[in-house]
Amino acid sequence: MNLAFDEVKATQAAALFLKLAGAPLNYMALIKLLYRADREAFRRFGLSVTTDKYVSMKFGPVTSNIYDRIKASLNPNVHPTFWSAHIQRTADPYTVALQVDPGNSELSRAEEQLIAEIFAADGQKGPFTLADECHNDFPEWDDPGESSSAIDISDIIAALGLSEDEAAHIESSIDKQRAAVSLVA
Repeated sequence: MNLAFDEVKATQAAALFLKLAGAPLNYMALIKLLYRADREAFRRFGLSVTTDKYVSMKFGPVTSNIYDRIKASLNPNVHPTFWSAHIQRTADPYTVALQVDPGNSELSRAEEQLIAEIFAADGQKGPFTLADECHNDFPEWDDPGESSSAIDISDIIAALGLSEDEAAHIESSIDKQRAAVSLVA
């Protein structure tokens, strides 16, 4: 069970975290903040903010498509993306910075508020503190060693301890999101 990735919305969510920080962020910290936002969005709204897919990696859960865009941002042979037009790695290869504000047209007010809450609670923590907390607090993460393994949305939902009705609502929301994306594509 996966969502159709919306790069514009994911970029806008990441940009909001960067604006709240007021400075470049370590990219691992940004990924952990985005994962936390998605996890809480599943609980509150039935859909994630970033619409990304998730994997377990050595330092915790990762928003996979976003991580791929961050890694690609230093490769001059990669075609530009919406992400790379707005967010780029800095001279410090472990940080990303907002280059051009992508706006917030794809984010709801509730999602913006959720991102602000996550940043207020966790935005000042270092990347390894955030990673350690993910290891301890998120049972859907499984240590894959030096590799990676997929985290299914159903694993996140189960870890949140939602009722069967709430889980069914999330699955229905994901199916509707996929159907809407396929109409546009």
